[in-house]
Amino acid sequence: MSHTIRFGTDGWRGVIAEDYTFANVRCATQGYASYMIRHGKAGATFVIGHDKRFHSENFALAAAEVMAGNGLKVLLTDGATPTPVIAFSVVHHKAAGAINITASHNPPTDNGFKVRNEFGGAIDPEGLKEIESLIPEDESEVKRMPASEAEAKGLIQRFDPAPAYIEHLKELIDVEPIKQAGLKIVVDCMWGNGAGWFPRILSGGKTEIIEIHNERNPIFPEMKRPEPIPPNINVGLKKTVDSGADVLLITDGDADRVGVGDEKGNFINQLQVYALLALYLLEVRGERGAIVKTLSTTSMLEKLGKMYNIPVYETGVGFKYVAPKMLETNAMIGGEESGGYAFRGNVPERDGILAGLYILDMMVKLQRKPSELIDLLFSKVGPHFYDRIDRTFTGERSAREQAILAANPTTIGGLKVTGLNTTDGFKFSLEDGGWLLIRFSGTEPIMRVYCETTHKDRVPYILKDGLKIAGLE
Repeated sequence: MSHTIRFGTDGWRGVIAEDYTFANVRCATQGYASYMIRHGKAGATFVIGHDKRFHSENFALAAAEVMAGNGLKVLLTDGATPTPVIAFSVVHHKAAGAINITASHNPPTDNGFKVRNEFGGAIDPEGLKEIESLIPEDESEVKRMPASEAEAKGLIQRFDPAPAYIEHLKELIDVEPIKQAGLKIVVDCMWGNGAGWFPRILSGGKTEIIEIHNERNPIFPEMKRPEPIPPNINVGLKKTVDSGADVLLITDGDADRVGVGDEKGNFINQLQVYALLALYLLEVRGERGAIVKTLSTTSMLEKLGKMYNIPVYETGVGFKYVAPKMLETNAMIGGEESGGYAFRGNVPERDGILAGLYILDMMVKLQRKPSELIDLLFSKVGPHFYDRIDRTFTGERSAREQAILAANPTTIGGLKVTGLNTTDGFKFSLEDGGWLLIRFSGTEPIMRVYCETTHKDRVPYILKDGLKIAGLE
């Protein structure tokens, strides 16, 4: 039954064959189709793509049949396609939106269903609620046209989205200096959609690309899940050191996120990467414009904002908040703690490929290795230290929220609490400008406890207090 379908931080995700079934995918698609028709998109064109998870291409075809059954035209990708490429295809083909079959970084048991608007970005929370309200309770209410019939009528067309996206990249970055820099780059594709893209874009010069985990394997060996954070990236970090590479780039399952490892085999965390990307745009490219950040990412951005006299806007977690704010403010960059970053001139969607190219360009233009880029960043904003713990939880969420509020701590990790933000979870501001955040995942039964501080030795104590406040210890 479709009543299990709820859109979280970024779409609906579920366990394959339990609640993520063909019937429920069709029901979710019917909700999206009804929403688009209600908003004047009858007869419009939509892009549908998918990742490399179990049955993803077949779930995508099922969604295409429902869209066709509603009289909507579908451009169906001819293979597994990165989320940012799907998003760009919406704009390039002047489509009205997209459906993307992917569970991004979730465990191999899961799959997911993302929807996008005509800008290629996430639909805002009000729109998602409306889509949910239009999802039928039973598959008998779903309109559907068999794929063979839909293709014969021209309602489903398969296409290769890669050439137009690669041509678009040329408007955003000159890759020739990277190709000729003689770098050795390890790319961990995490068994996902990022495979083949960096070699295709950067081949033909002196730079060498070494890809790992670049085949289709839906059980994701050598990692718990295709999320670009430790311990999932440990094999990639070791490969970087063993091969004497200059940098490790990691794309998650659908390649909308990027992770970075330095030449010494150290992980550069996602808060540091966001600050580096902002510094790159400001200092190397001389760009100016707003920064949009979720409340779970780095306070280094506020420091850069003051330094370069640009506004910084903070939103709830998820690109359903970030994308609309980017469009509203014509932001230079938008991003979140998960390692997803979007850029002006591109679509308002996370792009792990473009973000990776920008990191490489920063290395080339400044003639610095990744560890030296971190030194440069810290020389401007001071050292910042971050960590996160995820724990599954049981019981009612509302009861846990009340308990967190009741805790009302005056100090956390030995630092004085200076404020509390409850926009999305519970973010406690600390006297050093750092913070502790406790929030519930929007896609899984998980509580996340995060912190950032200027005191490296305080990190474990802040997290320990956070677990106690969250009732997880």
